[in-house]
Amino acid sequence: MDNPPPAESPSERPRAISREDMAQLPIRRYQGRVSVVDTPEELALAAGDLRSEDVVGLDTETRPAFRKGESHPPALVQVATARAVYLFPLRRAECHPVIAALLAEGHTVKAGISLRDDLRALKRVFAFAEASILDLGLVARRAGLDQTGVRNLAGMFLGFRIPKGTKTSNWAARELTPAQIAYAATDAWACRELYLRFASLGLLRE
Repeated sequence: MDNPPPAESPSERPRAISREDMAQLPIRRYQGRVSVVDTPEELALAAGDLRSEDVVGLDTETRPAFRKGESHPPALVQVATARAVYLFPLRRAECHPVIAALLAEGHTVKAGISLRDDLRALKRVFAFAEASILDLGLVARRAGLDQTGVRNLAGMFLGFRIPKGTKTSNWAARELTPAQIAYAATDAWACRELYLRFASLGLLRE
């Protein structure tokens, strides 16, 4: 039997990743099943999958504002499970109870980055009482890291680069482009993968 790799000590962990090192990493996008939840059947399937999960990756997207004083509510919620990534367009009010139930579920960890801001914005769209929320950026900061964004953390801990391409596109569009779908799904998936990686390194206990 092979010996397990030695445990990584806190002093050996990377604190940051340079642009040059990031540029050398392979680009990765989520390659699994993505469901843009647009029908009652898709919503029922998504709700069932979410109820069976212990940990999901969570992210949101908002239509960008380009004028001073302009702002928009969140347009999309992305949730990654072990089997799929679900994209919930918030213009569809029937999605709100499913997302609210997930956010309130105590046995399912919702892992993401800057979730406090996301949750505050979501509460302007529908009501919920959150439980078991884990901000991976706070975990990284507590572990002594200098960079806490999802792309930097993916580079340091997952060994790949997430492209930025469509961040400022119109997330409130009735039809998302393939590039938008890939971008949104990848961010939620990366958050779940980071949670699993952090757990394996013992960072969630520090």
